[in-house]
Amino acid sequence: MNKKDQVIVGFRDLLNKMSWLNKSKMEVCLKDYKPSEVHCIEYIGKHVDSNVTKLAESLYMTRSAISKITKKLMEKDLIESYQKPDNKKEIYFKLTEQGEAINQIHEELHSEFEERDKAVFEQVTEAQFDKVLNFLKTYSQHLDAEIKKQGLDMKSE
Repeated sequence: MNKKDQVIVGFRDLLNKMSWLNKSKMEVCLKDYKPSEVHCIEYIGKHVDSNVTKLAESLYMTRSAISKITKKLMEKDLIESYQKPDNKKEIYFKLTEQGEAINQIHEELHSEFEERDKAVFEQVTEAQFDKVLNFLKTYSQHLDAEIKKQGLDMKSE
């Protein structure tokens, strides 16, 4: 296997292992919520004036899928919609108190997972981080261009 293939397989294995390790704890603590719902809650919690388009772009989902998820989240009283006085057309979302509680559980789980993996990151030098980050940026920009080229750009949906 060449180095390119080793990198791709390595990334997949790494993400699969992280998902597998984190899954059971996430399922227990957030058992009533689908991962897509939790990710929407997380995004809304971190971004003021979240809307369907921003959520779709961030989560790589269609706007119609995000509309369905946000509707469910509103029915569960986890988020609420609002409009700005100067823009009655656009609908934005914010977390309710219950949504904040779910987001807090999710953040605590991520902190726990970070603590578990801390020993690895403490061994990485700044130069190594910079090389990995540069590679990720370059590869991500390439994939963004491919998404756009194939007409999968969420902005054009």
